[in-house]
Amino acid sequence: MTPKHSRYTALRQNPELLKKILRGIEKEGLRVDNQGVLARTPHPGALGSALTNPRITTDYSESLLEMITGTHTTVAALLEELDDTHRFVAQQLGQELIWNQSMPAHLPAEADIPIAWYGTSNTGMLKHVYRRGLAERYGKTMQCIAGVHYNFSLPDEIWERFGVRGSSVEDRRSKGYLALIRNFTRYSWLLMYLFGASPAVSSTFMHGARQSLQSLDADTLYLPYATSLRMSDFGYQNKAQSELQLCYNDIETFLARMYNAVTKPWPAYEAIGTHRNGEWIQLNTHVLQIENEYYSTIRPKRTTGRCERPVTALAERGVQYIEVRCLDIDPDSPIGISPQTSYFMDAFLLFCATEESPFFPQDGTCRHSRGNFGLVVKEGRKPGLQLIRSDDAADSHQSVGLADWGLELIERILPYAEALDAAHGGQNYVHAVEAQRPKLSDSEQTPSAELLEALRADGISLHDYTLQQSQRHRDALRARPLNAAMQHEMIQMAAQSVQEQAHLEQSDREDFDTYVARYHAALKRP
Repeated sequence: MTPKHSRYTALRQNPELLKKILRGIEKEGLRVDNQGVLARTPHPGALGSALTNPRITTDYSESLLEMITGTHTTVAALLEELDDTHRFVAQQLGQELIWNQSMPAHLPAEADIPIAWYGTSNTGMLKHVYRRGLAERYGKTMQCIAGVHYNFSLPDEIWERFGVRGSSVEDRRSKGYLALIRNFTRYSWLLMYLFGASPAVSSTFMHGARQSLQSLDADTLYLPYATSLRMSDFGYQNKAQSELQLCYNDIETFLARMYNAVTKPWPAYEAIGTHRNGEWIQLNTHVLQIENEYYSTIRPKRTTGRCERPVTALAERGVQYIEVRCLDIDPDSPIGISPQTSYFMDAFLLFCATEESPFFPQDGTCRHSRGNFGLVVKEGRKPGLQLIRSDDAADSHQSVGLADWGLELIERILPYAEALDAAHGGQNYVHAVEAQRPKLSDSEQTPSAELLEALRADGISLHDYTLQQSQRHRDALRARPLNAAMQHEMIQMAAQSVQEQAHLEQSDREDFDTYVARYHAALKRP
């Protein structure tokens, strides 16, 4: 199904542009002890400062590691860096290990889940207080869910080759990425079906609230056809955010709605207040404390400086790249993502960027696309499942079988895999796309189905199964120590980060209250 439009032709005629695509990964993973219980120890000193180490930090909890790669022009280089970081971390964790599943291990009581600490600098305290606010708003348990974020950018020249109209390079780039995001929103249910790997959860995570979940054993709850409970309403529920509908038709409307969310008070958060017993407990009482609080499957992104707000950076310099946030940790991979998944992601995102992407109707919402996504994460493997395919240009929709639509999308993505292979050599991209066909013909071959079958076959709980898997991954990583040069580089990076944190703490010249006020004042109306 070779695309006939000029954009695809431009890709095939300019393979050098495809070699300039950049991808990066942020991979989260809980630190646990040898029994699979959340580690409540401080961030290991050997990993450096969580505030300033560019490759190893923490997310919500002090126990939630986040390993970050730089940007790479090839999948091989990307995963090599992620693998190096995992090998280094595994060597430093002593008796602890990384939990290799998106849904959390056995967690202690809410009060005992440690919030990430970044030192006493104003920058570090801002990150810490923001996380205190997340605990107040959503609870700590939900914040311990982990995933893989896939960052992706295209060279600026590509938007001009695509004929994207705009007053500047930044304008064309932003329009191109928003078109990508609209298509991603339409088709991201496919990623959850193909790669979702969290159909079950430990009963302790639900705090006794079973809802519609079924019991697989005394410790494991699941949904029989689920693909990713992490991305379902079991993983995240919040009324304030549920009423926030961001628009991806144009950057101006997107930024205006985001600005409104980070400046509009929310009654329940006003009732909490910003201080308790003289200490900060949240940065403000708005719908969102800061832009990053918005939980979405994909985000338009722009790197920011110290004390710079994302909305302001996007308004002034446009979208720089996109961040895909819906990938589950791959339980079978020691680094949480396989090469095949990464190759597929590149082809899928290139498809989303290149294909026609009509505006969403009316106010920019995408009700049917959100509905498809929500249905697939909870019932994606249900025989005969029907989704709603919208024609946004005609403002019409029709019912279509998931398997039929999925196979059609594979055919449409395949030419982009071929274009990437033509640019890079080999057949990694085509093989990665072709490998997804059997999953659509037989749902038992999806990761979510295979996980449930493994639990049943072994007669084992999700917790014990994941603990055994995580131990095997740790042992495999430790069995491949870094070479002397890389080991030295990682140690030096950790040591330097400690020095950088100390410098920040020593150089602050204003109190935290003033810093927070300045941070909020840095937000400019788009």
